[in-house]
Amino acid sequence: MGGNLGCHRSIPRDPTDLSCGKRKFSAACNFSNILVNHERLNINTATEEELMTLPGVNRCVAQNIVEYRDCIGGFKKVEDLALVSGVGATKLEAIKLEICVSSRTNSSQHSPSSLRRDVEHQPCTGININTATAAQLMSIRGLTEKIVRNIVAYRAEYGPFRSIEDLVRVSHVNSSLLDKIRFQVYVERSRTPSTNTNGGLTGTTKSQPSPTSFSLKSDDLDLPPGGPAQIISMRPNVDPPLGLRDGKPAVRLATWSLQGCSCEKANNPGVREVVCMTLLENEIKILAVQDLVEREALDKFCVELNQGTLASVQTWKWPRGVWKSIVSEKPTGHSSKGVSYSGFLWDSSSGIDLKDAVVLDHPVVNGNGNHAHPQLYLAHFLVGSVELTVVSVHMQSTASAGESSSKTHQSGEDKGQHLSPSIQETLRGEKELVVLGHFGSSPQSSEFDVLRKEKLCPLILSSQFTNISTRCPQGTLCLDNIWISRSLKKIYSGHCMVVREGLTNPWIPDNWSWGGPD
Repeated sequence: MGGNLGCHRSIPRDPTDLSCGKRKFSAACNFSNILVNHERLNINTATEEELMTLPGVNRCVAQNIVEYRDCIGGFKKVEDLALVSGVGATKLEAIKLEICVSSRTNSSQHSPSSLRRDVEHQPCTGININTATAAQLMSIRGLTEKIVRNIVAYRAEYGPFRSIEDLVRVSHVNSSLLDKIRFQVYVERSRTPSTNTNGGLTGTTKSQPSPTSFSLKSDDLDLPPGGPAQIISMRPNVDPPLGLRDGKPAVRLATWSLQGCSCEKANNPGVREVVCMTLLENEIKILAVQDLVEREALDKFCVELNQGTLASVQTWKWPRGVWKSIVSEKPTGHSSKGVSYSGFLWDSSSGIDLKDAVVLDHPVVNGNGNHAHPQLYLAHFLVGSVELTVVSVHMQSTASAGESSSKTHQSGEDKGQHLSPSIQETLRGEKELVVLGHFGSSPQSSEFDVLRKEKLCPLILSSQFTNISTRCPQGTLCLDNIWISRSLKKIYSGHCMVVREGLTNPWIPDNWSWGGPD
């Protein structure tokens, strides 16, 4: 599971080398602050080509800087550049003395070529209404969510706008409103929007696998500096949660491999919103989480659900519940950053209580020193009058997403794990049993015969893919699943799904890869 999430869009441009080589600095920059400002590159007005003259900044990073800059309406300080995908703190330190930040109206800090560009292209400032996402359009003062929807719908039906004046053709946009927003927008048709955008009403691709879930019947925001503060994320329209399936009370369970989720990721407002709102909008009451690289990361989501610091969580019209969490004391898997842990989130206000949780150790290790069998995380929940056994699985894939099997064979290394035969002994005594998580391969694989022998059946078909991404929105593999015991099928409502909506946010950087719940 996984994908690249973010609000940056790589818009193709025809390469034009304006600088004709590397940018040179005057020796006077060592002596005068005024001269330094004249020679430093203003990252709020620099072109992609000018940005590429900075050490370590290639075309891709330059495009990310430009798109992020457009997304947030301009950098407020040099340090904000570290938030751009491909820059970071280390690269910022290397170029910090060569850049500056100023608005377009303060020409004293512009580079000479940027000054020329401002004079020549002064009308083309603000947001391009032909390529902007709905989230970007929401940052325009004077536009409401309804008008933004109308603009997007008009653009989709009739094609790009030929001029700013064409906006009056959009429903609820009159000449008075046009005059108010005229200097915040422009029209340019030579560029085409990238398919790697995610924040808005027009986005049709999703950036990471989504949750697969099933239900059982039963009787003042502190945002990081430089981020898109003006961007309003668009959540899917949902019906009010009823807690019912076919007119009967139901509890929905889900699994989510967060793919190397650290505290840094869990603190990101976009990640927190996607996780928390996905739980609320889809009425998920018990969530099994895998691949936490820091045990404290899961608590960030629990606190957000209970305290509601994000606007979308605060304005949720229905009860948010009372959430609790637990994380395995021992590692249950491995990620690119080392060992990882599993955990559970549950809404205790829905009549759900945790009895106990334990890691099922399998001491057998392979030649690399890693466990040959996945370390399962087993928990007993009381759901009403039912005692439910939930087993979280995090298995390494035989071939990672996007990696061909031939590549794996060529390397001569099988990275996959297999369920231990001894799991039958453990599961045999459990009646109402759910085994869910990241299995690393299709449910038809013979390695899951050990589950079939215990009369467990998978709910997600092998044709229902979970490794979706912006590059492959439909996915190609079914790597995540939910297996239930024969006794549990008696109270299983028959509803199981892979959630594919609301899984992106403008705050999430493009280079972050993480999963979605199943």
